[in-house]
Formats: sequence, C-alpha cells, structure tokens
Amino acid sequence: MKKYLAECIGTFVLTLLGCGAAVSLNCGSDTASVVGTALAFGLSVVAMAYTIGGISGCHINPAITLGVFLSGRMSSKDAVGYIVGQVIGGIVAAAVLYAFVITSPGLAQGTTTGANVCNGGQLNGLIVEIVLTMIFVLVVLGATAKTNGATNNFAGLAIGLSLVLIHLVGIHYTGTSVNPARSIGPALFEGGQALTDLWVFIVAPLIGGALAALIWKAFEPAEGK
Repeated sequence: MKKYLAECIGTFVLTLLGCGAAVSLNCGSDTASVVGTALAFGLSVVAMAYTIGGISGCHINPAITLGVFLSGRMSSKDAVGYIVGQVIGGIVAAAVLYAFVITSPGLAQGTTTGANVCNGGQLNGLIVEIVLTMIFVLVVLGATAKTNGATNNFAGLAIGLSLVLIHLVGIHYTGTSVNPARSIGPALFEGGQALTDLWVFIVAPLIGGALAALIWKAFEPAEGK
C-alpha cells in the first residue's frame, strides 16, 4: 500500500504543479508560457523521482506502469494498484486546482484545469501522443534498467528533462499528456471538448507505452553486458 500511496501523491504533485503552471501562465499564448509549462512538468517529475523513487520507482503515469509491466519488471497486481493510485491522485489534483481557480477567477489564465484537447483533430492527437509517449517511456525504461550500466543513478534527471523536451514539441498539438492519469482529472472538471477528446489521451499513451516496451525488449542489454 505504501507504493500505491506514493504513486497517488506523486501523480497529485505532477498534475497540480504541471497543470497549475499551464493555467497560471496561460500556456500557448506565447513562447515563454510554453517553455514555462514544459519546465514545470519536467521539474515536477525530477522532484518526485527523488522523493518517492525509492518507494515506488516514481512511475506517476499509467503508460509508464504498462511499459514496466510488459517489460516483466512488475506484477499485474502492482500494476493495477499503481494505476488506481495514479488516477486518484490526478483527480484530486484537478479538484484542488479547480478550487484555486473558482475561488479567485480574476487571477486565472487560460482554461480552468489545464486539460488536454486535440487542437489538430483527434487523428493528429493520436499520432502525436503515441509517438511522444513511446519516446518518453523508452527513456524511462532505459534510464532505470539495471542492465544498462550506471544510468539509473541519474534516472530522475534524465526522465524529467526528457519530459521537458516532449512538452516543448507537443504542447501546441495536444497540450502534451503522455499520461492518462494527468489527463483524466482535469478533463472531468473542464468538460466540453476536453471530455470529448479524453479517450485519445487514455488510448494513445497506453499504445505508446506498449510500443516502448516492445522496442526496449528488442535491444535491452543482457545482464552483465
């Protein structure tokens, strides 16, 4: 249960601070807001990696959990527990962010929750989210692999910085999710187009995570190599 609670708290922090930055900076209105939001998501991952990484591995993302499960690194029971904790954490974070905004609407920028939408249409959103999630989860699998030398000593930094890069590419297309738990909560409170497009931000990251697991298995170093 400690692992599942850690995943819940980690996803809460990622969603609140990442989406909170998107709302506060009115993400997409200019280059600075995009860069600021990307940094917020990446730094949230770095912070949580060094906070709960030793407890749960700091997945805080169902796509990562799926990739780790398909790579044979965790049981199905833990995978389900992680995902449930992540979704709960994302929903609670969205509720808190919504409370921030509705109690002081004059200070809010952009959407109320930083929810994802497919700006280029759902097909474009599927392609973008599948590819970016595949890259992100591949970085996670490689950076945390015990068979990949000493790279796991700096996994939190590598993962956080890769998330910054992914957001810089994807924000104008989809707002960048690559994480179903980060998208479900905000969409529930935002409603409208965010809720209509929500299936894209659940299905595409899971496909991307599964593809990353297959790619990693194809070239994962053997033990001791």
